[in-house]
Amino acid sequence: MAKVCDITGKGTQVGGRYSNRTRATQFNPCGKVRRSPNLQKKRIFVPEIDSYVNITVSTKALRTIAKNGAYKTLKAAGII
Repeated sequence: MAKVCDITGKGTQVGGRYSNRTRATQFNPCGKVRRSPNLQKKRIFVPEIDSYVNITVSTKALRTIAKNGAYKTLKAAGII
């Protein structure tokens, strides 16, 4: 399973891990680090279709569902 949000499409990011000592130089002894999003597996009830939907969503997408409603958000994402 990929670490991607079903609604927002958020995925992992690759970034540097600099210490304050080496920030201004070309030398980076720390290497790269992979930052994964805060994903949650949720079972959401959609009253318009009278069924549950299992999705992997980020916490930002959960706030979007709480604001706009489950049916509207899942329909816009193409899940329903």
